[in-house]
Amino acid sequence: MPAQDDEEQGQVFVDESDIIHEVDVDEEDLPDADDEDDTENIEDTDDSIHIFTGHTGELYAVACSPTDPVLVATGGGDDKGFLWKIGHADWASELRGHTDSVSSLAFSSDGQLLASGGFDGLVKVWDTFGNYKRTLEGPGGGIEWIRWHPKGHLILAGSEDCTAWMWNADNGKCLNVFSGHGAIVTCGDFAPDGKTICSGSEDATLRIWNPRSGESIHVVRGHPYHTEGLTCLSISSDSTLAITGSKDGSVHIVNITTGKVVSSCSSQTGSTDGNPESIECVSFAPNFLWAVFGGMDQNLTIWDLQNSSPRFICNHEEGVTCLAWLGASKLLATGCCDGRIRIWNCLSGECIETFKGHEHAIQSLAVSSNLEFLVSVSMDGTARVFEIRDFC
Repeated sequence: MPAQDDEEQGQVFVDESDIIHEVDVDEEDLPDADDEDDTENIEDTDDSIHIFTGHTGELYAVACSPTDPVLVATGGGDDKGFLWKIGHADWASELRGHTDSVSSLAFSSDGQLLASGGFDGLVKVWDTFGNYKRTLEGPGGGIEWIRWHPKGHLILAGSEDCTAWMWNADNGKCLNVFSGHGAIVTCGDFAPDGKTICSGSEDATLRIWNPRSGESIHVVRGHPYHTEGLTCLSISSDSTLAITGSKDGSVHIVNITTGKVVSSCSSQTGSTDGNPESIECVSFAPNFLWAVFGGMDQNLTIWDLQNSSPRFICNHEEGVTCLAWLGASKLLATGCCDGRIRIWNCLSGECIETFKGHEHAIQSLAVSSNLEFLVSVSMDGTARVFEIRDFC
């Protein structure tokens, strides 16, 4: 082969005499550059059986009907709520009227009504076909959360204006305003017996109220309670205990009758700057003497109520944002910042399933009334349905 000039060193030339055979190649048959990493594209797996894409922004809230196993409500940053049905892609009802993000949703215990709360400060009531019933007004700030009375059509909501409000959903009448907190009322609920209300606030206090009189029965604050704002709250099935989580990374269990702290636990790890990681979700087990809590420390802690000690600390790859029990079983679902949902056996502390599909953080979880479906909403703007009937 003749020597090449210096400027042509490293270059190879082909002339017509070197061509043996020509083959036509369709561009569609050429490998995509992204396909080179097929073995690493496990993140593209989608385990969901149904995706609702009616929203145009981040999703914040989801609720499943307690009586219709396929009816779901979702709400988010597009200022909209939707009612839709699992497995019925052609059925959806838009809940119109909010002028800011729909932050919270809840069905009444009898499944007849749905309430939506927005950062516009309004609570709206709908029937299960998505027909508008009425607007509940009063709060001077955005709605943080909504709960129904366990035995009737009473709605409780917490607001950015430092108050909680209670209305009769059937006629729209305000029954009580619970004033006393010094900052946003971030969490709250009726006790399961309906005789007490608990609310938590950015002011680092828990208040226990009489629903009828509006009287504050107990105020829990100061040592040994939280030092920063409360983020989440749950009440035991026998209406005797409240568990609260906080930005300070601690969890406390309070006797509702006495207002005394009976047990405490702190986040297992701190952030890189040494500050505690926020607790994002808490709950009591329906049929076991356990409490569970998760947070930005990337852990789910299963807490033994009898011994006031952790049974298991279950590690996640990123922060735990929400959780949901699969009925009255030992199984618990956690939603995380990594977009994954994990199913845990709280008796053994083992992760028995990981559901993939979301591209961004999970914001909320709900379980269908027949325990066949788990519904999640995410910052990626979608709601996804996962099948859980094999676990329940």
